[in-house]
Amino acid sequence: MAEAALEPPDPAPRPPKYYLVKQHLLELIATLPAGALVPTERTLTSELGTSRTTVRQALGELVGEGRLIRRHGSGTYVAEPKLGWPLQMTSFTEQAGAIGHEVATELIDATEYAAGEEVARRLDLAPGAAVHRIERLRLVDGTPMAVETSELSAARFPGLLGHLTRVGSLYRVLADEFGVPVASAEQTIETAPASPREASLLQCDNGAPMLRLTRHSFDHAGAPIEWVQSWYRGDRYRLVARLTT
Repeated sequence: MAEAALEPPDPAPRPPKYYLVKQHLLELIATLPAGALVPTERTLTSELGTSRTTVRQALGELVGEGRLIRRHGSGTYVAEPKLGWPLQMTSFTEQAGAIGHEVATELIDATEYAAGEEVARRLDLAPGAAVHRIERLRLVDGTPMAVETSELSAARFPGLLGHLTRVGSLYRVLADEFGVPVASAEQTIETAPASPREASLLQCDNGAPMLRLTRHSFDHAGAPIEWVQSWYRGDRYRLVARLTT
């Protein structure tokens, strides 16, 4: 019986046009310093012989990946390299200093309010118990990088807001003023688009990719200390974790 003729393999699929434009832009970016202006959509469309829609898609992906930054009314620029941010149980200030960056904090809001069910559960409190709510903007080397909202028991940490105003580092205040260092924490990381408020505070586009971190910290006895939710600019951070067996 004659053997059936072998079918020739299917040719490799051709990459989409926007991908080719994106690769061209990546090669261009590699030759330019951070802050350099890249050609306009119109110029790229003409030079590459493609549609403006294709160029816009390629640029949009590179902006979303943090390789380019778009400034409305000005143009598109090569972004600064992303910060490698270690996942550690230390304060934001200590982490930034450890990797050689200058950090500043702006207090957005500090209030005391009655805890709802979720926050009460997180802090092991009765619903309606008094809770400190502290919202801060974090800047690294002068650039807004993260918005953090921390919630802690007001009964356990009386006068916390005054101490924080003087010292700056929340974890240092907890350890030095209240004798409650953070011993462990559960942290989750997910992606989410920037809301108009986060975009305004962090000076990025509405819908820009964000890293949303939540951290539930505990003392040595396992009692909850803090529930914090943070929004980090996804175009400026690479989160780094050291894993050991």
